[in-house]
This record gives sequence, structure tokens and C-alpha cells, in this order.
Amino acid sequence: MILGAALISLFSLFYTNQLVVELKDEEQKKMELWAEANRQLASDNVSDESLALVLEVIRNNTTVPVIVVDDQENIVLHRNVKLSKRNFERELTNALEKMKKAQAPFEIRLDENESQFIYYSNSILLNKLRWFPVVQLLVVFVFMLIAYIAFSASRRWEQDQVWVGMARETAHQLGTPTTSLLGWVDVLKMKNIDSQLIEEMKFDIQRLETITSRFSKIGSKPELVPENIEEVVLGMVNYLNKRSSKLVDFQVTVHPLDSVRIPLSRPLFEWVIENLCKNAIDAMEGEGEIHIQLYQNKTDTVIDISDTGRGMGRGAQKTAFKPGFSTKQRGWGLGLTLSQRIVEHYHKGVISIVESLPGKGTTFRIALPLSL
Repeated sequence: MILGAALISLFSLFYTNQLVVELKDEEQKKMELWAEANRQLASDNVSDESLALVLEVIRNNTTVPVIVVDDQENIVLHRNVKLSKRNFERELTNALEKMKKAQAPFEIRLDENESQFIYYSNSILLNKLRWFPVVQLLVVFVFMLIAYIAFSASRRWEQDQVWVGMARETAHQLGTPTTSLLGWVDVLKMKNIDSQLIEEMKFDIQRLETITSRFSKIGSKPELVPENIEEVVLGMVNYLNKRSSKLVDFQVTVHPLDSVRIPLSRPLFEWVIENLCKNAIDAMEGEGEIHIQLYQNKTDTVIDISDTGRGMGRGAQKTAFKPGFSTKQRGWGLGLTLSQRIVEHYHKGVISIVESLPGKGTTFRIALPLSL
């Protein structure tokens, strides 16, 4: 499409330029004829038939601006020059000066001692034609921009449909084995198995149900209800802390909050915290510190999640939220993409990389509005 637009533009520019040159030559010939008509009109031996023809030639010039001056530069006649009533003389003088700079005049020799000079400029039609390629280029550019936006929107919609379909199919596939696992937990209870072990298994199965619920919600607008943000964050951190390496140190700092309850879809937002923390653990290769800060400003609740992992370069930061991005050998690279969708599309917040230095770590920031 870009190549086609470029070829159309170049052809239009070349063709229009040729038309301008030909039209300019025609206007010059017309002015020569007009000058000759005025010369004939000034002579004493013109016949009636010739006089009629001369007057017809002079009258038919309705497009080319013309100013006729005498030997003393006094304006004798003007035609097709746009002038206002208020500044008539000054605008006429300015038009004459522009014509003098543009091209040489035609001389009308009235007699041995008297001459007149015809100055002219390009017609309005010729000036419009000169601007035609620019207008056409703008039209082509606007067309390309609209086509690009439409194509990009179509691709995004298509990708969204693919991710939504995959997520819902995953939720459907997880449903059956999760239900079966709950049944097996009941069987284990009858076998006098350690109750604490059974409770931990049951908790993990409930987590599977939560994950299934998360996937099933993708593609549909979730219901946001007031939730205690501090409780949500601390609960997710406690869950991850129990199931992570002992070499990973979680540190949570909660600054005074003006409004503890904010509108959230708890299952989806917990997924965001889980994704960011698991990415941090992978970046630290199972050993390091994860520092989470929770605070509020005038409009947002802000959560900063920092790690001491390998960090990212500037190029990786620009593509971190795009589907397929991953610094790991396994995985689909959808964690940050889904997190961005959950935060920005569903909760009307913002998720960003505040800082990331190779070898020193990364800080992600989530900003959620206090109210919708």
C-alpha cells in the first residue's frame, strides 16, 4: 500500500508539473496575442473587421491578471486583478511590483515616442494547479493513515478474539479435572490422611478454581466491587511466599491509606500481582528480594513492585507488554499482556515500568483510580 501510494503520488506530481508547464506556455502565448491586439487597437489603420477581432481577443482574457503601464510607470489599465475597495491603490501597486519580479513585460509601441508595457502573472487556475499535487499527497496520506488505523484495529481485534478463545477453552478444560480433584480430596479424608496436608491440597485446588474463573472472565467485562486493597495485596503475597523458595525475601511496605476500599475485580487483580511477582522470581533465578510498596496520592492507589533480578534494557522495556514477549525459554509471553489488559481495560488504571537496569532489577508500577 505504501509503494502504491508513493507511485501514485510521483505520477501525479510528474503529470501535474507537465500540465503546469504547458498551461504556462499557453498563457504566455495568450499574453503575446493580447499585446498584439492592444497594439492593433492603438494603430490608426485598423479595419472594422480587425477592430472587432481585436476587441474580442481583449475581452476573452478572463483568467490571466494583467496590468498595463505607460513610459512613466503610470497604470493605464488592469484586468483580472483581485482588489479590495478599501486599499485599492496600494494593492494594485503591490500586484504590479510582484509582476515585475516574476517576468519581463511585453512592449506595445504606440508611436516613435510613446510605448506601453504589459505585465502579467500566472492565472488563478495555474496557481491552483500548482497546489494540486500537494493536496493530492495530503489526500493519499490521510487515506493511508485511515487504512493503517483500520488495519491495526482489525489485527488487534483478531488477536483479542484468539486470546479470548484460548482463555475460555483453557477454563473449560480445567473445569473437569478440578472437580475430580475435589472428589479425590473427600476420598483422602476417609483414609485418615494428615488433615493439614489435605487442607493444603484443598487450598491449591481452590486456587485452580480461581485460575479457571480468571480465564473464563477474559473477554467479558468483570464486575468491580469495593475491596480492601491492602488485604488483597497482603493475601496474594502470603500465598506466593509459602510456595516460593526460602531464598526469596518478600518485603511489603504499606503507607497510610486515605481510602482502603477501591473498586476491584479481586480474582483478576490478584492475577496481576501474581504475574508480576512470579516474573520477579524468575528474573532473580529464585534468589533475591521483592519489595512491594502500597501508597496513595490524590487520585490513585499506587503499588510499586521492585525486584533485584537481571533487569531489562531499553529495547526490552518497549516491548515488554506486547504478546509473545518473554525472557524465559518456556512460556507464551502473555503474563504482562494480560496484566496490562486487566489493569488498563478493566480497572481503568495504568501499569508501567518505572525503572529497569540490567543486573540491578526492575520496578513495575500499578496506578488504580480511587473511584470510577
